[in-house]
Amino acid sequence: MKLYYSAGACSLAVHIALREVGAQFDLTAVDLTKHLTADGTDFYTISPRGYVPLLELADGSRHTEGAALLQYVADLDPAQALIGKPGSAHRLAVIEWLAFVSTELHKGFGPLWYKDTPEATRQGAKDKLAKRFAELDARLAKQPYLADTYSVADSYAFAVLNWTNILALPMGAYPNVQAYMARVAARPHVVEALTAEGLIKADATSAVA
Repeated sequence: MKLYYSAGACSLAVHIALREVGAQFDLTAVDLTKHLTADGTDFYTISPRGYVPLLELADGSRHTEGAALLQYVADLDPAQALIGKPGSAHRLAVIEWLAFVSTELHKGFGPLWYKDTPEATRQGAKDKLAKRFAELDARLAKQPYLADTYSVADSYAFAVLNWTNILALPMGAYPNVQAYMARVAARPHVVEALTAEGLIKADATSAVA
């Protein structure tokens, strides 16, 4: 397998999950500002959508959409520890949280990445995200992870919530979210992924913006 990624993008979630399940894979970095891979290939010739993550399987097929890829990767583990068995309440909870992160968090950050976003739109996005952060904080006050035990939903939430550092969004009002981020960041395979993407130094144990 080969994962096309951009450091710190949502592809980080799939990168973490691949390491968590012990998969064998290669990494190919993509510059999303130029849409070029590390060797200068036009990324649009690989992925017409032009975004990451993109996972290339052994048969040469290529697949996108983080929430879908995370389910696929979680199922590579025979024990399915990161997603739960089909039909189980735990699997339903994990998929529910994957959908929440995708639609309510991931997309919610969208307007904040563009300098020409009108201030009213930008503030509206921040206000909506604040409500979602508050919901997460209440959830994480009761349990350590989104679906009780660590799952691919947490690798996705971790990747997306780390954008609050990049965008300098204040998170002091959400101590349980902050503790959660530190908890996930300390996981050995998360440290490996962050280090491989150059997001932390080799001897660090937590994410940096």
